Amino acid sequence: MMLHYDLYWSFRSPYSYLVAKRLVDLEREFDVTCHVRVVYPIAVRTPEFFEKNDPLWQQYFVVDVFRVAQYLDIPLRWPRPDPVYRDMATGKYPKEQPHIHRLSQLGVVATQRGCGLAFVDEVSRTIWSGAVDNWHQGDHLAQAAQRAGLDLAEMDAEVAKNAESLDAIIVANQEAQRRGGHYGVPLMVFDGEPFFGQDRFDLMKWRMQQKGLARRTV
Repeated sequence: MMLHYDLYWSFRSPYSYLVAKRLVDLEREFDVTCHVRVVYPIAVRTPEFFEKNDPLWQQYFVVDVFRVAQYLDIPLRWPRPDPVYRDMATGKYPKEQPHIHRLSQLGVVATQRGCGLAFVDEVSRTIWSGAVDNWHQGDHLAQAAQRAGLDLAEMDAEVAKNAESLDAIIVANQEAQRRGGHYGVPLMVFDGEPFFGQDRFDLMKWRMQQKGLARRTV
């Protein structure tokens, strides 16, 4: 019996990046499929979120995300450039963003072509692993798309042609995300049950095993 779950994903989330390999391995080894539902980061959806947080939130976040990466033995460096531009003079996130809209729309296109999980995994590694600077330039994203079985030029053409409809899908994903039980990422929703955070992967897998998760035979 094939199991299914929804994955709510942001390209600006280091925790999303840190869970990606486990999700890819899960789908490769077991009869389960992931439906990627890309959402915009909190900094884009609700930019005032960070202004209202206790300063300890950011302090703990920085400590924890690099600690988790070290624990999982996954390379992590804050992206250069950041997928979401922040005006350092004001500390605010402008409405006009140079990267995150394209990335998110490409994620939707990849999902429509049946390669959503592979694409977000490859692109997030390109952005977050620290292997490259200026991930948005040259052929870095094209190579990531190719590894996921996609053609970036063709995907970009689709984005240029249908940006509004792709944005509408992202908005619908964000509404479904809240109905799923949380506003953060990564959020996995399996059988109507939300699992928020990379640290809930094992718990989701345990629940799937209760529901008959089986290893692939081919």
